[in-house]
Amino acid sequence: MREREQLQQTLNQMDGSGYGAYKRLVGRYDLGACDLVVDHVQSDPYAPPSSIRAVVSLAESSVPAEATATREQRTAVADFLARDLAARLAEASRDLRITRPGQEVLERSSVVIDGDAVEVRMTASLPAAGRRVKGRAAARLLTEELPRLIEDSALLEGMDRERLDEHVRLHLDQLDLYGQLAERGLIAFVGDGAVLPRRSGVSDLPLEGGVAFRSPASLRTKFTLRSGRTVTGMGIPRGVTVIVGGGYHGKSTLLRAVERGVYPHLGGDGREWVLTVPDAVSIRAEDGRAAAGVDISPFISDLPSGADTAAFTTANASGSTSQATNLAEALEAGASALLIDEDTSATNFMIRDRAMRELIPAGSEPITPFVDRVRALFDERGVSTVLVAGGSGAFFPVADHVVAMDTYVPEEVTEHARRIAARHAAQDDAAEAPAAGAFARSGERIPARGCLRSEERKPPRARGRETIQAGKEDIDLAYLPQLVDGAQTAAIALLLERVGASLDGETSLGEAVRRALEALEEEGLDSLTGPRRIRGDLALPRRHEVHAAVSRHRRLRVR
Repeated sequence: MREREQLQQTLNQMDGSGYGAYKRLVGRYDLGACDLVVDHVQSDPYAPPSSIRAVVSLAESSVPAEATATREQRTAVADFLARDLAARLAEASRDLRITRPGQEVLERSSVVIDGDAVEVRMTASLPAAGRRVKGRAAARLLTEELPRLIEDSALLEGMDRERLDEHVRLHLDQLDLYGQLAERGLIAFVGDGAVLPRRSGVSDLPLEGGVAFRSPASLRTKFTLRSGRTVTGMGIPRGVTVIVGGGYHGKSTLLRAVERGVYPHLGGDGREWVLTVPDAVSIRAEDGRAAAGVDISPFISDLPSGADTAAFTTANASGSTSQATNLAEALEAGASALLIDEDTSATNFMIRDRAMRELIPAGSEPITPFVDRVRALFDERGVSTVLVAGGSGAFFPVADHVVAMDTYVPEEVTEHARRIAARHAAQDDAAEAPAAGAFARSGERIPARGCLRSEERKPPRARGRETIQAGKEDIDLAYLPQLVDGAQTAAIALLLERVGASLDGETSLGEAVRRALEALEEEGLDSLTGPRRIRGDLALPRRHEVHAAVSRHRRLRVR
């Protein structure tokens, strides 16, 4: 290992050289406060920045060894360190960057606690004048600025042990509560005092002065957690729950919080006690998406075109067929709960009112609306639904619970809604009784061998949170609201090759995705790139978003 003084000398000597001289920096250096590992040097000043690591011995750091005994603890500690470093770098340096975490606590590759060391993965924009090396500026950046930042951070002298302990405690308590949801027969929990509104449509930070959530007494439940902490709030039971209320009274805000509740949140977010079963999936219409061999026959059949809806394939789905496709794929990926907002749904997929049933008889309508299938989803498949409805009471007769939002305050109105539904049912003799056995088929697809392979040399890569570029095609992920971080998208892009390689013409898509995620969780995010190209911009995605990305791949072909 080379010393700090050698690195300074090397950089000073290459001052004014062509930018390619920086390639000589690859290697490991002892900077005192940390070791610097230069993994990859950018090819020119306008290329993506260089990849570096700052490595600190766990024994010499301020991280208590007892706080890193389990994977769950290491995730929480790494998240704490990443947030501290990201804030410091944002203030102190234009040229050093670490992937900044959002409001969710995810397993990431930006800070890794492995064995007896802590690694901080960063990017460095190496200074240049045109295409010439600014060696002295680079020496200040790497041998003075970087070690000073590490020394001042929570890794060493800047540790706030009380805040760290609370961060880890909260994370472990959240994981404990997740584990108790199924035991209580719940699909979600919204804690009393939660602040659900966000500052704006483009900010995920809590609204200052937002109304604190208060559970209705009939749905209030209490959890005692591993730390001894107790929390109370509204439990959303398995089955069919309908959320109603006037416009702008918090219906969709509650559902958005439940959507994001599949991930633990940091303290102070306002939603740290909004927790949802991790396999709940948000469903919406998505005009224009591609579909390959999806069984949407429980909802759409006997199309005038003669298309086979038991293996529905299209390059440009409509509102109703796209929503049916999204729902079928969520079931294929193992969803135990569906989260649906009428505002983002295709109306003809969701309901048919009495007048329309009377005007257009069932034999002339290929769509069986979701209202006629939602009970069967639960009774036959055990899949619950949480639905926001502001313009129709069609779901009242099939709901187990109806919750009304009034100025962000919930009230259970189930009995009142049932009385209204009974009164209208007496007047409505046009509705058909839903048929049993609609979900008897598994819906699993077997992709054709090698269908995702491309002649392109470049592997799939993320372009922000919403897009993956796969060869000459873009995979559009904009309509996946539970894909919350571009670092997850980056990991999914790398996973596409792993999933594609396992498609042998015999393995189902769900099984291929499951195996890929199991291997990733066992081997870690670094297994996506290998030791030669360590990256700090990856985060662990859910199975459902990986499955959704593969399903939107326009090369996907089903056997």
